[in-house]
Amino acid sequence: MEIKPRQHLLDIWQAVARYSFDDGEWAGDESSGESSVADAERLLCLLYPATELPLFRLDDPDMTQNDVQQALKPAGGRLEIPANLVKAAAEFMRTHTDDKRPTFAGGHYFKSQDKEQDLTEEQRQLGVVDSFSLSITLCLALLGFLKVYGSKTRRGDTQEAIQDLRIATSNRLTAAMVSLLRSFTVSVYDTDSSQGQTLCKLLGQGQLSQRQTLARFQQRFQSLRAAIVDSFVLGVDVQEALRDENQLFECGWAWSLVRDSPEVETEAPIGPQPPGVADPVPYLYFTVVALDGIEDLFSDRTLTLGLLNPEQQRLAEALRLRWEITQQYWSGIARFDHDRWPLEDIPWRTTGQRLESEYFSLSVAAILVHDLLRRRATDDDLTRTVGVMERLADRGRITSRMTRDDPMVRLHDPGVTLPLQGSDTLGPPMDWTMNDFSTQLLKRTVQLRTLSRNLSAHERLLTLAEVVFGHVWRRRIPDGEGGGLWDNVRAVYPETARTGGQVSWTITERVTEAVVKAHKMYWAPPLRSAELTVLARASISEATHLFGVELMTPSSASDGQRGTQLRRIEGTLRRARALVDEQPSTAYALTLDLLVQLDELTRAREAATIPGA
Repeated sequence: MEIKPRQHLLDIWQAVARYSFDDGEWAGDESSGESSVADAERLLCLLYPATELPLFRLDDPDMTQNDVQQALKPAGGRLEIPANLVKAAAEFMRTHTDDKRPTFAGGHYFKSQDKEQDLTEEQRQLGVVDSFSLSITLCLALLGFLKVYGSKTRRGDTQEAIQDLRIATSNRLTAAMVSLLRSFTVSVYDTDSSQGQTLCKLLGQGQLSQRQTLARFQQRFQSLRAAIVDSFVLGVDVQEALRDENQLFECGWAWSLVRDSPEVETEAPIGPQPPGVADPVPYLYFTVVALDGIEDLFSDRTLTLGLLNPEQQRLAEALRLRWEITQQYWSGIARFDHDRWPLEDIPWRTTGQRLESEYFSLSVAAILVHDLLRRRATDDDLTRTVGVMERLADRGRITSRMTRDDPMVRLHDPGVTLPLQGSDTLGPPMDWTMNDFSTQLLKRTVQLRTLSRNLSAHERLLTLAEVVFGHVWRRRIPDGEGGGLWDNVRAVYPETARTGGQVSWTITERVTEAVVKAHKMYWAPPLRSAELTVLARASISEATHLFGVELMTPSSASDGQRGTQLRRIEGTLRRARALVDEQPSTAYALTLDLLVQLDELTRAREAATIPGA
């Protein structure tokens, strides 16, 4: 299915607005219970495109496009839409603030492992990395939105609401950044431990002994080990054991605030920092989620609009260091052996939770994509990653047929379940379920295509993205209150029990984000072919010479048609010269047409000079 970013985003916005607004008022979503994660996801379905794509902006009513206004009609008219978004965001901040302290409750996203015992209210109110990360993206989007909209409206009550919301948003941003710092962890273990043996088997691929694997690990991650020991200050206690090079280690984000993690001093009024409960064990899923949010802190938009205050800039630098080191670590793990990457041995097996799934392979691939984007990787690494993505799409039954009683259906419904280690200190052990395999695959495929400079890989990634998008688009809820939103898994996997009546804001937000990235992908300059550039330049050179010959040929005063044609040729030739570096294929096509026209003029001139012709 061809991805049409503008039309598809308008369709999503129309469905979100119809579900979320009642006569211009933001409607609460009580279908599943309260969760800061779901509420942030729903707001981001509107605010993320509106602040990332100029053609979808809502902060300046005079710039709102007609089709955008029509799609958001339930939210009000052109002037009411931004004001009603301010009210919706203010309601979010009030709901998820407890005694002036921003809260990041997982709520109904947490599930009890014991079906006979419900979670305690204290457990439901625990913060989760999903909420921390989403809050960073949401708060940055809001701060930029308010900065522009505040300069466009003159209404006193709206200005007051904007000012209050700006303060609350900035405080929540600071609290989210602090929480991410306190959720980061480094797990150190011996090679003879169960975690160490799992990692050694994963890295050795049956070709290296445990001692050889450790020696290669020491060499490969020596500088990263030193950077963690010497540079990490805020929000994490680096174990002394990390200095022992005979120990293996992993770094990344736990599911929530890590137990005994030190508080981070701030000047912002974010209230008392809650104690951590999570075991100091990195999770691949939560690491990917954290990396996505942190990336927004140093985007061009954040820097251009100056959205961070000095204290937030300090916290952002600490998070950026963790962002870079975590990518380097997992990228190194994924590509540990050049001949056969551990990532290519699907499915991936986690060390901390000792689980095995294609979802974890996708999570490692997602971190690798982050690293490839960060360091503008070579074509070899990119091409091999494309192969991994294609295999994951096949194994996940997106590009291949589901068989009878196929276990892969559980990858999508109910999804992969993670035990949240440490959650049993406050009640029954908790689980977290991920059912966004398809949308994560779509997002990473689009990101890879944006980076790829190889024509073959470029085309393979576009084909894969279109197939995955077609799969995801068919999973929309067909009708009812949530019509046009997600997730109706049964539409593509009839074997599943779920029919798709309840809206999944996780899937809806992931699809929205992927379409925004596809929009940016198409706005990027097209891939250039070196061979076509040479041909285009040669064709332009020949056309320029022939055009000069025609200019020297005398023409009669009555030959106005020839003069008009020469002026058109001159304009097209100028256009081809301007495009040859960025769009050599277009320049070549334009020049070929010019050469045909110039040849016709040459033949007409020659025929006129032959007697009796």
